[in-house]
Amino acid sequence: MSNSQSLAGQLAIVTGASSGIGKAIALSLASQGCKVLATGRNKERLNALSSEAPSGSMIGIELDMRDSNGILEINSHLPVGYESIDILINNAAEDIGGRTRFDLASADEVCRVIETNLIGLMRITHALVPGMLKKGRGTIVNIGSTNSQRPTPTMAAYTASKAGVHAFSDVLRADYAKEGIRIIEIVPGLTRTDFAKNRMRGDTEKANAFFEKFPGALDPTDVADAVLYAVSRPQHVCIQQIVVTPWFQW
Repeated sequence: MSNSQSLAGQLAIVTGASSGIGKAIALSLASQGCKVLATGRNKERLNALSSEAPSGSMIGIELDMRDSNGILEINSHLPVGYESIDILINNAAEDIGGRTRFDLASADEVCRVIETNLIGLMRITHALVPGMLKKGRGTIVNIGSTNSQRPTPTMAAYTASKAGVHAFSDVLRADYAKEGIRIIEIVPGLTRTDFAKNRMRGDTEKANAFFEKFPGALDPTDVADAVLYAVSRPQHVCIQQIVVTPWFQW
């Protein structure tokens, strides 16, 4: 890749890495020589993911983004020889019970979406930014959504969480503009992952029927390619936002 920096030897954390976009990003970074800490709630999937990556390049860490104590301890998982991370990929998200009009949704599930997608993202960023500030460089990538740009009925909590991610990214970029920390927002459109299945409470048939309506949906690797491009630019270059959509989405 021309005019790019090598990622070899850099330490990256990818949240929500056990499947979908997070998995694709974690494997992509590992293929470029990064040491990757892949976090997620499914330990078995994380173990399988580590076996797919180049030998010794990935460590799976079981982590629920609503677990504030687990997030506070994230620095204790840094490998020997690394005092801080170089790249944080804030990817973990959910929309349990989504596609439901707001007043018909469970209040607990609405709060769970915000806690995972926005509050958890802010917590882990808060835990890891000091290390970046100490060494005067770092890259934070927040995975947003086109839903924050084009609100969709029945997706109030998810849309609010991703709008928050966008605003948070903009303010962080201003906060650290002179500190050598890049803030990148990747905004994908419809992507074929297990996300729809989880949104529909594990109903595979409904999830498959949903994607059958959109045969041109993005693949997780499409989003991972955008992430890899952005993080591999020279350190003085900050790709502030990349919007990636299927051909039919505008």
